[in-house]
Amino acid sequence: MSYRMKVPVEASDSILQAEEVPLKEQPKNCTTPCKDGRKHVKLPPFMKPSGETLEEFDPDVAAQEGDILVPEDRNAVKTLWKKKGHHVPVPYLISDDLRHRTNEILEAFKMISERTCIKFHRRTSESDYLWIIPGRGCASYVGFQGHAQSVYFAQSCSVGNLCHELLHALGLHHEHTRTDRDDYITVHWDSVINGKENNFLVKNGDTLNLPYDLDSIMHYGKYYFSSDYQPTIVPKRKPAHIGQRTHLSELDVERLRRLYRCGTLNKSLYMDSGHQKLQHMKHVGKDRNGKHQRARGHDTTHIRNVTKTD
Repeated sequence: MSYRMKVPVEASDSILQAEEVPLKEQPKNCTTPCKDGRKHVKLPPFMKPSGETLEEFDPDVAAQEGDILVPEDRNAVKTLWKKKGHHVPVPYLISDDLRHRTNEILEAFKMISERTCIKFHRRTSESDYLWIIPGRGCASYVGFQGHAQSVYFAQSCSVGNLCHELLHALGLHHEHTRTDRDDYITVHWDSVINGKENNFLVKNGDTLNLPYDLDSIMHYGKYYFSSDYQPTIVPKRKPAHIGQRTHLSELDVERLRRLYRCGTLNKSLYMDSGHQKLQHMKHVGKDRNGKHQRARGHDTTHIRNVTKTD
């Protein structure tokens, strides 16, 4: 009987921690070394599809933050995929070893393309494309890298897991690394596996003027990289579930649309009493009672000063 557990290892340039390997069973003794010499750490039970997920390390590929791969040229500038006309074409090639999972892969593409201007299509002669290949977990580089850009899709990963990795490939980082995250979550550093603190560091990226999203498919779960069975991330607004891998949130969609200048969905996003709301209205201010006023007509807000994230 085999188990997939989080593996505590020392931080190294030769380690890939891939995303979203569901825990199906708990062994009675998780602290004994495995046959390969690694020692496992027991985590709280996980449930699908709305429960937490955990990661598995792969010693063969370098990684920087969780499931984010690091190119050999660490100084390489990450860019967006090029837009042509009104769409962003993204060629892909599926490994022969994943032919039996083609429908799942196409479903992950659809989750993104049906609500954005990003359109995935089978590679013909393009030199730059996404290469969907098997792996010991799910992982991806962040942003356009050029040539055959690997996206790892393990047997144990779900459609939502792959969608998460595709958003990395399109340029999105983890939500919990935003500069404003401390207003919405608390990181319990004492519970983080020694040497894995880098997975929780804040990144100076562009928030695209969108509110923090606890429901984002890019958000870590409560027990990611936990060393003592206790949460590493706790939302300040309760109750709140984090770490879902079943759907793109409304803010995930809007983030992609702004990043690639797809245009808005005739909706305005704003914060109200700490809760995120998506309204089919244009926010034009508040009345004397402090209530948001509705505006007639369509939202004609233009996206300005959108910058590429690093």
